Amino acid sequence: MEQLLKETQPISWNGVTYKTLLDGLGSGGAMSIVDSISPPGFGPPRHIHDAEDEAFVLLTGRCRFWMEGETFERGAGAAVFVPRGKEHTFQVVGDEPCRHLLILTPSGFENFFADMAAGAFRIPEDMGDVEEAAARHNLRFTGPPLGAE
Repeated sequence: MEQLLKETQPISWNGVTYKTLLDGLGSGGAMSIVDSISPPGFGPPRHIHDAEDEAFVLLTGRCRFWMEGETFERGAGAAVFVPRGKEHTFQVVGDEPCRHLLILTPSGFENFFADMAAGAFRIPEDMGDVEEAAARHNLRFTGPPLGAE
């Protein structure tokens, strides 16, 4: 029970703030929850999680999502589910940051953000290092971010 109550410090990477609210230790490996704040215009390259299902719960702001060739927008109060193995990405649209909860099942991927922050890796400048770490976390990059095509 102590692990569930342990306070974690936010980390920053690539302009985004991440705070792990629940990690694999606290959930017995079942899931992780990360509170994320992304600036306007932010969006990761297209990618696939081979081992985790991913759900976004948008708390503030608005995002454009791309999943398997389909593009759609969602705002505060909405949720988006991305099954493992599905190619996807998102981009914060509008003038305000997007705060969302990222729920991953099973846990483990939350450690990718800590690895990226520790290495201070930049996208696209350090993409080789980012891809190497991504492979350790069952993540494959498959294309550019939205708007960079």
